[in-house]
Amino acid sequence: MSHPFKTAVESWDFDAIPALLAEDVVFRSPVAFKPYHGRAMVGAILLGVSRVFEDFRYEREVGGEGPGVHVLEFKARVGDVDVHGVDILTTGDDGLITELTVMVRPLSAANAVAAAMKVQFAAIMESPPG
Repeated sequence: MSHPFKTAVESWDFDAIPALLAEDVVFRSPVAFKPYHGRAMVGAILLGVSRVFEDFRYEREVGGEGPGVHVLEFKARVGDVDVHGVDILTTGDDGLITELTVMVRPLSAANAVAAAMKVQFAAIMESPPG
């Protein structure tokens, strides 16, 4: 059975994602040093990511149901750059995501994500969620 986050992302239902996040969720970006905090902020960031990634698909899921760590391996494109990465989800006893860490490779992909997300982050910071 797939993690509900995976199901929401695969169906491109970004309105469903905030309900899967703990109120004080922490997001660790592959392109930012400082983590982001809070359900509204992380939801806005993930919506921004949905505008950047093309041909996004999960390739593999590691982890079972219930609390713990789940790893979702993905592939996508940003412009003409292929992106290979993982979403590492940590969930609490209530099943909500308490931490989301995203890692991407190769370096050219990280650079492409950083450049594309710069525009998204500017829009988010101009009108912060929450």
